[in-house]
Amino acid sequence: MTRWPGIAQFQLTDNVAIVTGGSKGLGEAMAAGLASAGANLLLVSRNEDEAKAAAAIIADEYPVKAIGMAADVSSEEQVEAMVARCMEEFGRIDILINSAGINIRGPIEELSLEDFRKVQSINVDAMWLCCKHVAAVMKEREYGRIINMASTLGLVGLANRTPYATSKGAVVQMTRALGLEFALDKITVNAICPGPFLTPMNVPIAESEEAKKFIVGATAVERWGEMKEIQGASLFLASPASSYMTGSMLTVDGGWTAR
Repeated sequence: MTRWPGIAQFQLTDNVAIVTGGSKGLGEAMAAGLASAGANLLLVSRNEDEAKAAAAIIADEYPVKAIGMAADVSSEEQVEAMVARCMEEFGRIDILINSAGINIRGPIEELSLEDFRKVQSINVDAMWLCCKHVAAVMKEREYGRIINMASTLGLVGLANRTPYATSKGAVVQMTRALGLEFALDKITVNAICPGPFLTPMNVPIAESEEAKKFIVGATAVERWGEMKEIQGASLFLASPASSYMTGSMLTVDGGWTAR
């Protein structure tokens, strides 16, 4: 037997992960990364067909069980149904990745209060609900890994992003508070703060002058992040390798916040 566990700490064989927003973008990329380490998956999206399609692709690529289901995670009733489905299918929940989110951009005077509240509902309220109901299951087994998707815009500002930046700032503080709250339950709570990744949400602005100046230009590496580049951070935080880390923000931003 080796003295140091090394790479074995990243193995997720027989672990079960719920990934909200798991049918596309960063959620899908992270789900695939966990599957590559042996985790079984419940992918959650508002669109059932997209969730099932993503799950089928991952299950075809890796020897894991992956299921897709539809749920509006801003609804407590549907979050409870999500947790119940996972327990019915797998009997356990080891990992929760809160990746569901939206972005509504624009100057504050051109946005409505409804726009602002909609972003908070999905990016903050839904995450809080998922943490609440999944943590109840994790506490019974005295083990869990919760990963909240924050953003560099939870750490620094950007004009014309008040709904999104406000929501991600809240995610940062939620992560810190829950990291403290769950520490003695052996549940870690950390956040990933991605920089500019070329997700479906960002494709519409990718070629705009604003994106080139304030997004790509703000990174030290001067480019958009590739989807595969989020997988390492999520694998680390989802695995036993991150057992001494909680309430922390892990930036994957091409050097944006280093400036």
